Amino acid sequence: MCLGIPGQVVEFTDAARQMARIDVGGVRRVINVGLVAPDGLEPGDWVLIHVGFAISRIDQEEARRTVAFLQELGDAYERELEQLARSRVE
Repeated sequence: MCLGIPGQVVEFTDAARQMARIDVGGVRRVINVGLVAPDGLEPGDWVLIHVGFAISRIDQEEARRTVAFLQELGDAYERELEQLARSRVE
């Protein structure tokens, strides 16, 4: 199962390639933020992530509700976090 999961922007790592380090449940990975960067994106902002790309910007409350829902899914959410921990976008 592939889920869109909330992550918080920690820092921008490569402005030219529109890459940023995102924190998802304690897992930090570099992802592409090019789809949401034109709307303005700063460290601390929340985004919805799918397969290494930020696909939309969300507010903190929506992120909290989404994480709570995903945690209720149990194994599916845990597998998604494990896959994220193993992934690398370069």
